[in-house]
Amino acid sequence: MTLRVLHLDHTTVAGGAEFALLRTLLAPHSWNARVVVAGSRRKGVYDPLGQVLRFRGVQQPVGASGAGAVAILPAAARLAAQAVATRTDPVLRTADIVHANTARAAAYAAVALRWSRVPFVVHIRDLVEPDALGGLGYGLMTRLVLPRADGVIGNSRAALASSRPHLSARAIARVIPSPIGALALPDPSARDDSKPQVLRVGMLARIDPWKGQAILLEAFAAALGRSEAVLEFAGAPLFGQDDHLAQLRRRARELGISERVVFLGHVDDVGSVVGRWDIAVQASTRAEPLGQNVLQYLAAGRAVVVADEGGPTEWVEDGINGLRFVPRDEASLSRVLRRLADDRELRARLGDAAATTPGLLSDAEVAVEQRDFYDELLRTLR
Repeated sequence: MTLRVLHLDHTTVAGGAEFALLRTLLAPHSWNARVVVAGSRRKGVYDPLGQVLRFRGVQQPVGASGAGAVAILPAAARLAAQAVATRTDPVLRTADIVHANTARAAAYAAVALRWSRVPFVVHIRDLVEPDALGGLGYGLMTRLVLPRADGVIGNSRAALASSRPHLSARAIARVIPSPIGALALPDPSARDDSKPQVLRVGMLARIDPWKGQAILLEAFAAALGRSEAVLEFAGAPLFGQDDHLAQLRRRARELGISERVVFLGHVDDVGSVVGRWDIAVQASTRAEPLGQNVLQYLAAGRAVVVADEGGPTEWVEDGINGLRFVPRDEASLSRVLRRLADDRELRARLGDAAATTPGLLSDAEVAVEQRDFYDELLRTLR
C-alpha cells in the first residue's frame, strides 16, 4: 500500500520552507501526499499542487512566533483552534505520517496529535534559538514540539544540532538538505567575449533586514563603488518589509551607486539570474540554518561568498569552492569582493569547484532521502 503523508503548513506565502516543500512534491516522489494549510485561501506557492492542497482552520498571521506578551493569548487561541481543526480533519485519520513543514505548523500539529498514534515528523528549517524563532516560538518548539516528535529532519547539521537537546530519546533524526529546483543556467557559449563584460555581484534572498542586503550594499560601495560593476538583489519584500526596500533604495542613492544597483523583485527563473552573476553572496546577519540560496549558487558554479557561520560553512570551504567573510563585518566582505573582482582566474577556479561540491542533490534525490527517512521511522516505531 502506498505511504500516505499529510504535510502541514501555516502559509502559502512563498518563503523558503514553502518552496522547499513544493520542490520536493513536484519532483518524482513515492508517497501519497496531501497538504493542509492553516486557514489561508489566498493563491500562492502551492498553486501547482491544487490536487493535493486543502485549507483548514484559522489564519495564522505572519510574526506570531515572535509575539510579545500582549499578543500571546490571541496567538495561543489561534494555535488551539488550528489544532482542533487539524485533529478533526478526515485527512488526518487516513495519514500514515504527519510531517510539519514549518515551526508554526509543528506547534499546532503537536497539540493536534496529542494522544494520537500517528507518527509525527518535524522539519527543522531554522536554528532552534530565540533569535530565529522568537520568544514564543522558541518556547513552543523546545517545550511542546520537539519532546513530542517521533522524527526530525534538519536541513543542515547546524539546524539538527540545535534541536537535539530538546528531543526525546526515542526520536530519530537525519540531515536532508532542502531541494533547490532545476536550475536552467545560461549557455556560456552565448556570451559575446568581444565586448567588455561588466562584473555582476548578486544576492538571492527575500528583502529582509536580517538577510544582509544592507551589509552587501555598503561593502559593494566600498569595494566597487568607483567601478562599472553592477549589484543585483533578487527577492521580494515579503512579510511587510516594503519600508526596508525603500531604505535600501535611498541608501544606494546616498552612496551614489543607485544606477548600478538593481532590485529585481521575486524571480521565478532562478537559474538564468544566478547564472549571469560573477559573484554570488550570502550575508545574513544571524546564522543561517542552511541557506537554500547558497546551494543554488554552488550548483550554478558561481564564485560564492558566505558569512563564516551556520549551515553555509558546511558547504563552502574557504578558498576551495568559495570564500568566507567575518559575519556582519562590512569591511571584511568588502575585502573579499575586491579580491574576487581583481582576480578572474580565482573566480573561475572557485566556480568550477562550486559546481562539483560533494553532497549537492537533485530534487528527486532529496525526495528519495525523505522517503527513506519515513521508512526508517516506521520500522523503528514498529
